[in-house]
Amino acid sequence: MYKIVDKKQLASGITALDIEAPLIAEKAMPGQFVVVIADEKSERIPLTIADWDKQEGWIRIIVQEAGFSTKKITNFSKGKNLFGVLGPLGHPSPVRKVGNFIGIGGGVGIAEMFPVARGYKEASNRVLTIIGARDKDTLILEDKLKSVSDELFVATDDGSKGEKGFVTDVLKKILDSHKELNKDNTLIYAVGPVKMMEAVAKLSRDKNIKTLVSLNPIMVDATGMCGACRVVVGGKTRFACVEGPEFDAHEVDFKSLLKRLDQHKNLEHKCKLTEY
Repeated sequence: MYKIVDKKQLASGITALDIEAPLIAEKAMPGQFVVVIADEKSERIPLTIADWDKQEGWIRIIVQEAGFSTKKITNFSKGKNLFGVLGPLGHPSPVRKVGNFIGIGGGVGIAEMFPVARGYKEASNRVLTIIGARDKDTLILEDKLKSVSDELFVATDDGSKGEKGFVTDVLKKILDSHKELNKDNTLIYAVGPVKMMEAVAKLSRDKNIKTLVSLNPIMVDATGMCGACRVVVGGKTRFACVEGPEFDAHEVDFKSLLKRLDQHKNLEHKCKLTEY
């Protein structure tokens, strides 16, 4: 059993849970994730490790209520135990000195951006971070990302916080105004909605700047056995759970990824949480 040692509401429908998991905390690295199982009858949910403390032995996950299982997890109170937490999973982000790191987080994808941006900052890079959300009430981790960024940019769809528009609008302005940013000294990293990552990839391809995206396809066992998380990268089938979750954005087939993510939408819409 994995005890919830802290719980905070970050925004409407978005909750941060600190979970007692000393063995996972000891090994956790930026870009990795865990699989969370609420109780004996629950499905396996892959969630980013948003933070951790090796000394105190806890990890943080940030959960957006999107359906039956995520609502079940966020309804657990502080002091309760989750049935299972498996991890850390996936390859860690290849944090290194690149010169300039541009991190882009959209929606709940911002949760992963914090440890990754922190890692690149600790590696002595100039860190520019762009975060975006639907509105100011769904924007998360602004202060934490500001603490690890040389510059932080905010975009909201309705303009209630930061610049009105999308993260790609901000990225285009940065790339157009900072001519020193190029393929030899800059890495772009994006995590969030698939269409957002696809738009970032198109923009950065036009600028010939290397870009990584962190993918979150459908997963079941998350150990490479079931094949549910397969994605097409560079014309080849890859398993995101054991070969990712990060891939070269310019090689990802985003159209096939979107198609796979949408195949269960009707069933998810019908699934209502009636008991806890």
